[in-house]
Amino acid sequence: MPHSTPLIATLVSAFVLAYVAGMLAQRLRLPPIVGYLLAGVAIGPFTPGIVADQALAPELSEIGVILLMFGVGLHFSLGDLLAVRAIALPGAAVQIAIATALGMLLAWAIGWSAGSGLVLGLALSTASTVVLLRALEERGLLETQRGRIAIGWLIVEDLAMVLTLVLLPALAGLLGGTAQEGVNLYAALGLTLAKVAAFVAVMLVVGRRAIPWLLERTAGTGSRELFTLAVLGIALGVAYASAMLFGVSFALGAFFAGMVLNESKLSHQAAQESLPFRDAFAVLFFVSVGMLFDPSILVRAPLPVLGVLAIILVGKSIGAFAIVRAFGRPAEVGLTIATSLAQIGEFAFILAGLGIELGLLPKDGRDLVLAGAILSICANPLLFVALDRWLARRDAAAAAAAPREPDLPPGPPLPERDHVILVGFGRVGSLVGQRLHDEGTPLALIEPDADAVERARALGIPALAGNAAAAERLAAVHVAGARAIVVAIPQALEAGQIIRHAREANPAIAVLARAHSDDEVAYLLGCGADAAVMGEREIARSMCESIDGLARWFQPRAAAPAAPDAA
Repeated sequence: MPHSTPLIATLVSAFVLAYVAGMLAQRLRLPPIVGYLLAGVAIGPFTPGIVADQALAPELSEIGVILLMFGVGLHFSLGDLLAVRAIALPGAAVQIAIATALGMLLAWAIGWSAGSGLVLGLALSTASTVVLLRALEERGLLETQRGRIAIGWLIVEDLAMVLTLVLLPALAGLLGGTAQEGVNLYAALGLTLAKVAAFVAVMLVVGRRAIPWLLERTAGTGSRELFTLAVLGIALGVAYASAMLFGVSFALGAFFAGMVLNESKLSHQAAQESLPFRDAFAVLFFVSVGMLFDPSILVRAPLPVLGVLAIILVGKSIGAFAIVRAFGRPAEVGLTIATSLAQIGEFAFILAGLGIELGLLPKDGRDLVLAGAILSICANPLLFVALDRWLARRDAAAAAAAPREPDLPPGPPLPERDHVILVGFGRVGSLVGQRLHDEGTPLALIEPDADAVERARALGIPALAGNAAAAERLAAVHVAGARAIVVAIPQALEAGQIIRHAREANPAIAVLARAHSDDEVAYLLGCGADAAVMGEREIARSMCESIDGLARWFQPRAAAPAAPDAA
């Protein structure tokens, strides 16, 4: 048995400390992300005690980024991407230009060269994939108009950073850095554009046929283990191949893999199978960011740190808000996009490292970027909480429970007392909602998907867009006056949070939830549900009732008379 196990030591220390710090942050009413970041600082090289492997942690965190983008792609079609190109493409380009200009201004103020300012500004112009998706998922915004614009914006930023990483070595000599021998600017640009175009063509022509076919063949074996392996193999394999063969980022490759798989009828099951791995490895991303952070920069250069933080939280946000409003979108859309982009992540670290390697960025530049990243990632959830509260106050002041999405009709008014709240309008929730509505039961629906909200309203069901896990959304459907709540979503952890919020607001409310296993039933009952229905058990009960109705088909047939023995 080898005594040197850096991989195991890194995983154990990261997960254990992330759990402890995350629980502590939760008890202090802070986002768990803050705990994960502090766990990374604790096992980083700049603090005493355990030091995890600095090379392994970022590589492991990339798996979380890959699975996150793969999951987003599973809910995102090519049509969704093209639908937001008119705002995402120019919006991202202008926002990158604004952040880069502000970064160059800050570099000039602290006495750095123009090349250093360019690298610093470009690093501050990007947004973290993990942070953005976590925030959108928690609020049920992934499949809304705001979510699609934010994701499209992120894809454009990723493509811009891919081009930047290729072109920067060719421009290093002109910008005052170390010139790279044998690097031709136009050849590098042409080769990169050709590779990206080839990657997109391969995914849309070959991937759209091969990936769904492979997953459907695997599902046909009936083996859940093989299906899970197929999902992970597709996500990680396509991401790795796209980076190695076409030079695009892991995240972009995984996103396109999920997007082409979106056309398969198994996309929902694939998303469910990858969820536990996605959440676990996403935590490693925040831990790895914390490991890179040197807290002494806060003492050595407090003013530059504040300047970097101001660019990320204020400069980028104001620029993004102004761009969205210039395209005629409502204020809530602009504020959501601005808040989503008020942080930096993966590409910023890569770009800062390349800048130091090329002699363009001082070593303090990477520390400033990391300080800006960790502080903005800690602040971003708090900004979203402030945005949620502002929207809730505006809703109350306007006495309107309509969703904040501009393309939805207002719908029927929400009942205020003695009604049933339905959470989720998917395959199960839509059947429950239709039954309750047909029986004349006063009903209020909460559903994050704008299309599902529109379908419900077309049926005459009062509906509110949003994530019911947010207490403000439950308050908007008057949970304090409701007589029952039916939680029809398949995510047990989110359902438990909804149940706890509902119980706090209305201790007398009747609660019915949906589960997939005995463990989930026990968990939901522990959260305060009066009953939890397990789908598999109900299927078995229904099949037994059908057997009773077809009893004659299950009777054993009379045995044929035996042939007489031969003489």
